[in-house]
Amino acid sequence: MKLHILGICGTFMAGIAQIARELGHEVSGSDASTYPPMSTLLAGLDVDVANGYRAENVPPDVDMCLIGNAMSRGNPEVEHILDNRHDFMSGPEWLHREVLRHRDVIAVAGTHGKTTTTSMVCHVLESAGEHCGFLVGGVPGNFEVSARLGDGRWFVIEADEYDTAFFDKRSKFVHYHPRIAILNNLEYDHADIFDDLSQIKTQFHHLVRTIPGSGTIVANKGDENVMDTLSRGCWSRVRRFATGMAGGDTWRFGAHAEDYSAFEVIGPDERRIDVSWRLFGAHNAVNALAACAACDAAGIDAARIARGLSGFEPPRRRLQLLYDENELRVYEDFAHHPTAIATTLDALRARHPGSRLLAVVEMRSNTMRGGIHRQTLTEVLARPEASLVLRGPDMQWDPADMVDGGGEALCETFDDAGSIVERLLELARAGDVIVLMSNGGFQALPRRLLDKLAIRTEREGVPDVHSRENPD
Repeated sequence: MKLHILGICGTFMAGIAQIARELGHEVSGSDASTYPPMSTLLAGLDVDVANGYRAENVPPDVDMCLIGNAMSRGNPEVEHILDNRHDFMSGPEWLHREVLRHRDVIAVAGTHGKTTTTSMVCHVLESAGEHCGFLVGGVPGNFEVSARLGDGRWFVIEADEYDTAFFDKRSKFVHYHPRIAILNNLEYDHADIFDDLSQIKTQFHHLVRTIPGSGTIVANKGDENVMDTLSRGCWSRVRRFATGMAGGDTWRFGAHAEDYSAFEVIGPDERRIDVSWRLFGAHNAVNALAACAACDAAGIDAARIARGLSGFEPPRRRLQLLYDENELRVYEDFAHHPTAIATTLDALRARHPGSRLLAVVEMRSNTMRGGIHRQTLTEVLARPEASLVLRGPDMQWDPADMVDGGGEALCETFDDAGSIVERLLELARAGDVIVLMSNGGFQALPRRLLDKLAIRTEREGVPDVHSRENPD
């Protein structure tokens, strides 16, 4: 079959392309802009990718067009497909028809932690000898690809609540029909498609309605919105996890290191799993609770779960250490919501007690740019010693205006990444921790900062940050 994919460089649609090639289909595609690493990955799969959307990109003998959710009416290829009566469907619908309906699916849903938790489940299954298929919205640290067909019983998928396509406004995850579903957490997000939290809860409950009675829901008992969603009706087994809980049917923590680089998971019936891993942060440990409960439901025993988590490598851009020289550390993280930013900062505080935190945040999402979480974000930005904010286009508010000027925290906003890099070089001193947080390209800020640090060290032959005794 000949497939043409619109929006092929997005992580989800690129994953669809990888799986389609494994199935033996001929694949082409197009996107608004093509660049590494996705363009390189697709080229390696012998996928012809066009830069920009034009009617002539669609092969005249195409059998099926898969349309990404970033496409809308007026797009030249969309209009050509409709005018010429080419068959089309969404990526999630195609994936269900061609792959998921033949497999037992583990779907990982939630506002935060989907990519990390999905990757954990994949690695635990893999280390236990289950050659699972998967589609992850990032690059898992233990795998070289973000998607594969696999030949085992399970297919693990990151279950996004964003809408499916311009012709299907349901959340993507309603197409997946999982046997096991993780509901990790639930907050208001995606203000461009959801008017309020209630609408998101409704979509999550649509997911709950698709899970069979013999299936399992792994639910965060400590999240009121998750539990409220289940209270609307639930027909499947529920396994709960939470922090600060004792006994009963809840997966929980026992002893743990202050930064959660090691911890004990206690399951129902007091079964115990000791984890010592490369990750840190309470939020990652909570993701591990969910992964433990899901893998247990999939029939993986405690010893194999422990072995899998202990060898787990985090996905790229999830508290990834980019630089550790001259007593300066630079991390990159995908945080793009006030709660995610706060948990990242908490993790770094616990990991590096006594260090100054310099946080850089890109206001990229529609929700952040629109100021939906304005008050919460302001409180979070006041917590590091310095917060540097890259303003998004069309922003009508300035976070720096809202952070208390009488406090000790510094908050500044910028319109370009280059200015932030120069300001970081002025502010940074030995012992500091810099964390770069964005869910987008960030105007290549991480690479530009690392290049500047390397050049400065080479040129001056001395530590490329100020000494501890010379602040700012």
